[in-house]
This record gives sequence, C-alpha cells and structure tokens, in this order.
Amino acid sequence: MAPQATEQQPFLYLSHVNVARGENIVLHDISLSVNAGEHIVILGPNGCGKSTLIKTITCECYPIVQPETKVSIFGRERWDLTELKKRLGVVSAELPGKQTLTTTGRDAVLTGFFSSSTLWPNLNVTEEMRARADEILALIDAEPLRDKLVGHMSAGQQRRIMIGRALVASSQMLLLDEPSNALDLSAQQELRNLLRRLAQQGTGILLITHHVSDIIPEINRILMMKDGQIVADGPRAELLTEQRLSDLFHIAVRLTEKDGFHHAW
Repeated sequence: MAPQATEQQPFLYLSHVNVARGENIVLHDISLSVNAGEHIVILGPNGCGKSTLIKTITCECYPIVQPETKVSIFGRERWDLTELKKRLGVVSAELPGKQTLTTTGRDAVLTGFFSSSTLWPNLNVTEEMRARADEILALIDAEPLRDKLVGHMSAGQQRRIMIGRALVASSQMLLLDEPSNALDLSAQQELRNLLRRLAQQGTGILLITHHVSDIIPEINRILMMKDGQIVADGPRAELLTEQRLSDLFHIAVRLTEKDGFHHAW
C-alpha cells in the first residue's frame, strides 16, 4: 500500500521501491512518506539496508525500474544532484577525507555550497556565503574552530563541522548516517545536544542508527528495518520498547529511560 498523503509539505515519498547493490536486491518493496520538518529515526541492525535507503534518498542508488515504483523528493521526481544537495544536508558515518583535513573549519563549512571536498581555486565564494558560514558556525557552537585545520580537530569537532557543512546551503532536512561512530562519550553527548537544538529550531532530522541512545527526545517517529524491509513505522512510545527491540535485534534487550533518552543493553 502506498503511503498516505498528508497536509504538510512532503519531503520524501517512496512507493514500492526495490534497490539492488551488485547482484543482490537489498531493499524490498519500500513505501515511505516523510514530511519536511519531521524528526525520525530509522533503527535496525547492521546490514539491514539503512545506509542503502539513505543513498536512495540522496540519489546515489537508484530503484529497479518497475511500473508501480515512484520516488519523489520535495515534490519532484527528477533533480539536478547539485541542486538537491543544496536542499538536503547529508552527514555520513565516515570522517572527512584527505582534502578536507587540510581545510579550515570555516572553509570546510563553505564547501557545502559547492558539494566539494575543499575550496578549489575555481570556486567563487561570495561575501554572502562567508556571512552564512559564520552564522552556521555560531549556530553549531563551532566559532573557535573557524581557523583550525579539520585534520587537527578531534573526531567530535570534525563531526560538528560536517554538520555545519550540511546545513550551510539549506537547513530544511538533515540526514545523519550513524553520526556517533568514532566518537567518545563526551563527543556523543555534545552531538546529541547539538541535534536537539537544531530540531527545536525547526530543522527536520532523519537519523539512521543502531544505537538507541542516539535517539534524541525530539524524535517522535520510529522506523524499524530488517532484511531490507521496513517492518514497523509508528510513534516512539509504541515502538521503543524492550519487546520490539528484542525482536528487531534478535537478543534479549533491557531498556531504561532518563531525561528523555533511552539506553539499551
């Protein structure tokens, strides 16, 4: 069944989407509707298809062509990828690449306007872009990192700058793929506090994770994935339970809650 239409502006509409990676079909009959400004987590074990779903949303992977398949992003079925990246901020699980490591924090944020790894000489950076980058640095509490090389930053500081890079051209929707990877406990807490502030200020968040503790209190919709399928989609109170998590991860899960965060072991 196709997702129900909503009165809010749609960010994403997928209907009967199947995606292959190599010889294997890794997403099976995905139907999903997400509104702009929603706060959602996609939860599931490693290898369940979460990252492939993100790559499908960002047009890095394409569905198998079938008559019943439909993909619409911000109400459009076709996009120039450069234009789409300006409206859709993506923060991957990987830390910055070699070229970005030799770039300052401010310049790394500015690369978000061009979807580039660094500020190459041919890129035209305007004063308006620089002013916007400074606004973003203030928003993400990264002003002390303005002139620091990304390669000299901690993993947590690098992730903060990459979030700024994703937001600089547009702050409509932020997609985060396992954002707490490689972060220590202090950096994880700083990341979650930052995501809470962005969510409270109206930025839509689509978070992909297998860590329950990454789910900030502002996220009120849970999608559960297993074996390339969405097996559950509903409110936080209904799905974030010991029984549901035990079924999803095939282990006995114990769950506690403190200050709006859940912790599982």
